[in-house]
Amino acid sequence: MSRQVRIGILGAARIAPLALVQPAKKNAEVVVAAVAARDASRAQAFAAKHGVPRVHESYEALIADPDLDAVYNPLPNSLHGRWTRAALAAGKHVLCEKPFTANATEAREIAQLAAQSGRVVMEAFHYRYHPLTLRVEEIIASGELGKLCRVEANLCFLLAKFSDIRYNYSLAGGATMDAGCYAVHMVRTFGGSTPEVVSAQAKLRDPQIDRAMTAELRFAEGHTGRVRCSMWSTDLLQISARVVGDQGELRVFNPVLPHSFHRLSVRSADGKRVERFPRRASYAYQLDAFAGAVLRGEAVQTTPEDAVENMTVIDAIYRAAGLPLREPA
Repeated sequence: MSRQVRIGILGAARIAPLALVQPAKKNAEVVVAAVAARDASRAQAFAAKHGVPRVHESYEALIADPDLDAVYNPLPNSLHGRWTRAALAAGKHVLCEKPFTANATEAREIAQLAAQSGRVVMEAFHYRYHPLTLRVEEIIASGELGKLCRVEANLCFLLAKFSDIRYNYSLAGGATMDAGCYAVHMVRTFGGSTPEVVSAQAKLRDPQIDRAMTAELRFAEGHTGRVRCSMWSTDLLQISARVVGDQGELRVFNPVLPHSFHRLSVRSADGKRVERFPRRASYAYQLDAFAGAVLRGEAVQTTPEDAVENMTVIDAIYRAAGLPLREPA
């Protein structure tokens, strides 16, 4: 292995510049070396705009490139499993956008392949690597809040373009897949384990697609939880988390993109305080973690096994809401 991770991008996705290209320019251990897209002209335009040196004519050709160590997979949800599987078969490490797969069954399959491959496969929950998230975990573990009682996470935004792929069932779309996967992950992270879904209520865009979802959760340790998410609802913008213990409470404003703006407030027997964190992008911390795992075998937080747990809760929410599970393409 060289001292750099050479990554190829599958698709000219809107998220790729923020999640990979820009942070890679400030990371000496990462090189964005290639891109491929279904539309060759889009790949050429992306490469020219972002300084990517090589354009491949297909996803297959990029994955087969012997000069690449890893693949970044930001394709539509229903394609995540298929192309992560192909990348592993070609001996590549994978940074896969969330949600990891279309459903938990597919996640288990990919997790097994990843374990057998010996390659790094990491789900791109970038918020998980930011110092704000690590600090929230530290506060909870310290016992300052006492025994956990309630954990809540909300991710609501407005996506009025109904032709967007995130509303497309065949591409494994839906509010719970797109926004809700974050809320589920945060509740699991701050709640300390994977909860049971008690109930779920969806607001529908069509009979298969949720535009909003609320789910009540219960943890084996006794505390409860709630996730709320939407792409079209009266909650135009709400990005927050709340952790309540029997001796205190913390609230986080914008735990998903804390480098844009954030606020962590804590109330406990020690008093009230607000904590602030660096403006460095969460995507940069994520890329540090991926490079460290590939080059030095460092552990990551968002493993395939963790992804299976997250997809299991998402599937359970859909079942509780009376909606079909998403399917791979």
